[in-house]
Amino acid sequence: MEEEVVSEENVTPVDEAEGADQEVEVTEEDARLAEIAELNNRLLRVQADYDNFRRRSREEKEAAAKYRSQNVIEALLPVIDNFERALLVKPEAEEAKSLLQGMEMVYRQFQDTLKSEGVEVIETVGQPFDPHLHQAVMQVEEEGFESNQIVEELQKGYKLKDRVLRPSMVKVNA
Repeated sequence: MEEEVVSEENVTPVDEAEGADQEVEVTEEDARLAEIAELNNRLLRVQADYDNFRRRSREEKEAAAKYRSQNVIEALLPVIDNFERALLVKPEAEEAKSLLQGMEMVYRQFQDTLKSEGVEVIETVGQPFDPHLHQAVMQVEEEGFESNQIVEELQKGYKLKDRVLRPSMVKVNA
């Protein structure tokens, strides 16, 4: 191989104006590429934001459907309590007994309707105390119960599916 010797004679002079045009073209091309990259990045971010928005909207819609009856059920909890108190009365007159029997039928139907909506009574007596499900209003020392075990239920608690509507008011063993 023969090496070519570069001398001033072999070099073709480059016009300075022509070199400047090439630099400007390269710079403009780089600017265009940078702008395209930026626009592509913005497009990807907008797509991700939109996907997140759709997912959040779907989750909110599902939660709203799942707990649609929560406000009505919360308003009916005192009615359930009063029904249960009324059913504890032991009437002596025959007319009162038939009235109580009718109330029991309405109460059972009411309970079935709540159950079909996903309402459950929170288990208490004999269960370990759970601050997420129970509200301890008294602490006692009872034989036959372990420490931190529920001894007595003072007011029923209710859950709607997996959400606590009202915690159970309980006595807890010390």
